Amino acid sequence: MQLIDLRGVEKAYAMGDTQVRALDGVSLAIARGEYIAVMGPSGSGKSTLMNVVGCLDTPSAGSYRLNDQEVARMADDDLAAVRNREIGFVFQTFNLLPRKDAIGNVELPLLYAGVGRAERQQRARAALGAVGLADRAQHRPNQLSGGQRQRVAIARALVNRPSLLLADEPTGNLDSRTGDEILALFDDLHRQGHTIVLVTHEEHLARRAQRIVRLRDGRIVADDRS
Repeated sequence: MQLIDLRGVEKAYAMGDTQVRALDGVSLAIARGEYIAVMGPSGSGKSTLMNVVGCLDTPSAGSYRLNDQEVARMADDDLAAVRNREIGFVFQTFNLLPRKDAIGNVELPLLYAGVGRAERQQRARAALGAVGLADRAQHRPNQLSGGQRQRVAIARALVNRPSLLLADEPTGNLDSRTGDEILALFDDLHRQGHTIVLVTHEEHLARRAQRIVRLRDGRIVADDRS
């Protein structure tokens, strides 16, 4: 079953009197449970594609169906609801709130979803346990290592049981050993059935995925299965 179905997606931005076409007729289908990497040089359109897939931006033209729901023309409030329900984000810079402890950071998507306090705490503790941080629930980000902070971010991404885990250069701020630990965690999540889209510019990271989609000048130029 297809989780993501992009058809003829275009995204253009106005720059002065000219228009820059960041995505130029992209069609891409991703099945539920797949692990794919998106690669491309700077300016290839991979960040724009990530924003569209993550419902952070809408296409200028084309269709985008996520979990069999057309999201390409949704209003901002509806997109925000889809993001919170369907997508878990993992960023290079962790994006944790410094004044909240680990469990408080993991609870945030549930808070936005209106989940009650007792259930929030239970699910947040379970998510921290799933990434090996059950004993760090009361630690703030500045009391955690870089790898631990990224694990908190992954727990936060998973706590709403999303359809899609979207990771943007998730090891970019980590040393190689810690980065390998995070990638091993992604491997485990994929084996558990999670759908993962990994945006990266590093070939060795992309090879961990089942598929590598390569972009250049806003178009898909290769789609290879490992």
